[in-house]
Amino acid sequence: MTADLRLGMIGAGWIADRHLQSVSELPQVSVVAVADLDRTRAERVASAAGAAVHDDWRAMLDGEQMDAVMVLTPPLAHREPLEAAVERGLPVYLEKPVARTHDDAVAIAEAVRSVGALVAVGYQYRALDFLPDLAAAAAADPLGLLASYSVGATAGRPWFVQQAQGGGQVLERASHHIDLQRAIAGEVDWVQAAGSQVDLAGDQRPAGSDIDDVITLTLGFRSGALGTVLVAWTQPGLPSRYTLDLVSAGSAVRVELDPGFSATGVRGGAEVSLRTGAPPIQRGLERFLDAVRAGDPGLVACTVEQAAGTLEVALACERALAGGGRVTVGS
Repeated sequence: MTADLRLGMIGAGWIADRHLQSVSELPQVSVVAVADLDRTRAERVASAAGAAVHDDWRAMLDGEQMDAVMVLTPPLAHREPLEAAVERGLPVYLEKPVARTHDDAVAIAEAVRSVGALVAVGYQYRALDFLPDLAAAAAADPLGLLASYSVGATAGRPWFVQQAQGGGQVLERASHHIDLQRAIAGEVDWVQAAGSQVDLAGDQRPAGSDIDDVITLTLGFRSGALGTVLVAWTQPGLPSRYTLDLVSAGSAVRVELDPGFSATGVRGGAEVSLRTGAPPIQRGLERFLDAVRAGDPGLVACTVEQAAGTLEVALACERALAGGGRVTVGS
């Protein structure tokens, strides 16, 4: 029997718990080490996994025997551990977005390219089992409208609620939908955006937060299609909704996203009914582990290059929020 893959985690925040759950549900993989600047947080996650604890990720990289590393730090802190890991020949699962800034994304892509590293970025919707079907249908019958709806509660993490640190709702929440729309409909040439601080999140929104509670994004695709992304940060206990509607001349399909993952509607006069197996966050990690076992970077669900393209669109949206008007992607 093949030996278990040994994973290290850099970052023990909110998302680490979700990934640890995925690891527990997959065969022949275990978390053997956890590092976080806050040792108490590292100890909490490590205790659930029976893993070694570090408050210095460099010491973890140098001292532990690992087959791959998960970089789960806030976006501003992605570059340094990613570069250190790939320099040591370790495959990396990098949480989304690929980086907070354009310059960091370029540096990360160069680090990966220079050594041919195996790196996956955690845009989970890329791992939907039926995504190839949606993309193929869009190629055959071009879409006119892609409309994402992302309304629900989330954790008010310190870096998330400061626009300069985490990119607010655009990078943390809307970029999932930007990435999914790009995976289906192709490149985005321009964006428009609006936001409002209307205090929908209530007590979940810490004092001093400067991000918008509600944002609306418009994406102008190179194909001529238009995309919209509506995001609202609401209080726990209220109904949530995460969907994507796809409309073409011959189809109208709704994709349900979280907690159920399906696509239903009509295409070419026939009913569409698509389902996925495991939740995409788990499926994306599984594909990364398959890539590690095979030594094939092409098996990951989302590459650094794909995630970097999504970051450029998200950064354009952030500029549009700040300044108004239409913003060209990459300008």
